[in-house]
Amino acid sequence: MDVVIGLVVMGTVGILIGLLLGGTFLYVATGIGIVLGVGIGLIGGRRFFIGILVGTVLGGALAWFVSGVDNITIGAGAGAAMGGFLGTWISMLIDVFFKNGVEPLPVSGHKTS
Repeated sequence: MDVVIGLVVMGTVGILIGLLLGGTFLYVATGIGIVLGVGIGLIGGRRFFIGILVGTVLGGALAWFVSGVDNITIGAGAGAAMGGFLGTWISMLIDVFFKNGVEPLPVSGHKTS
């Protein structure tokens, strides 16, 4: 299932980037997106893909709202990049704090029991 999600999400991001660049870059960017999506899907990157998908939709919607239809592609591409970074960061924090039993650092001035 992760491979299919990766194929769809990264393929969509590749299409958006290819549309932005124009010409034959559409095919190149789509192909690279599909290859990366399948590769990440094989190693189980579901949280990463969800971050990219949410970033794509929110970035495109924000660009549409702020500057019109002409800039949806730019906003979606930038949102996908930020969603990927944030998704990876959140995924690492979840692994550290919840799966490994690490206690979060106490807030300054508060005592932990």
